[in-house]
Amino acid sequence: MSEENDEVEIGETGLENTMSPEETTQEPKIEVNDRTGIKVNKNYTSMVVEAGGHENMAFMEKDCRNYINKVIRLQLGEGDATAIQKYFLKMQSQNANFFCAIDLDENGWLRNVFWVDSRSRTAYEEFGDAITFDTTYLTNKYDMPFAPFVGVNHHGHLILLGCGLISSEDTETFVWLFKVWLACMSGHAPCGIITDQVGP
Repeated sequence: MSEENDEVEIGETGLENTMSPEETTQEPKIEVNDRTGIKVNKNYTSMVVEAGGHENMAFMEKDCRNYINKVIRLQLGEGDATAIQKYFLKMQSQNANFFCAIDLDENGWLRNVFWVDSRSRTAYEEFGDAITFDTTYLTNKYDMPFAPFVGVNHHGHLILLGCGLISSEDTETFVWLFKVWLACMSGHAPCGIITDQVGP
């Protein structure tokens, strides 16, 4: 520190050559802690303690935040987000009852999407008393949860009532998804939801 002011001089912090979390061994820990609900500042503080102080850290807290924001957006290929948006616009132009919602992060990256066609919205009015909700991973090209809302018709057949592609299976994402679901269904909640999700 300089005697004339309280500002930290770059050369004294050891952070002049900061790396991103991806360039260190901390990447898995950052992701796991984020998925379990540990806030970035607490996550970073625990890593600082493990490292023996800020001077031993290869990255700063803001780098952790940037990394988490990058990880939690949908892992789409180049042009995929544009293709999704074009598809949604086309469907809405063909049918006014087609519903879709797109969730963007603060940087404008696609985070979550949800859509329901007109047939599914009509079916929900008849068969939406109890629905199942499950998330399964699309493992062929994308490593992201697919979140279908499914009901059962009067013949005992499964019917698709809505779909989501979500960036993560955390509380914030599920709250967004279910709020959008209710908005789509005019605020009419099902009597019951069957899910494989384990609560806290």
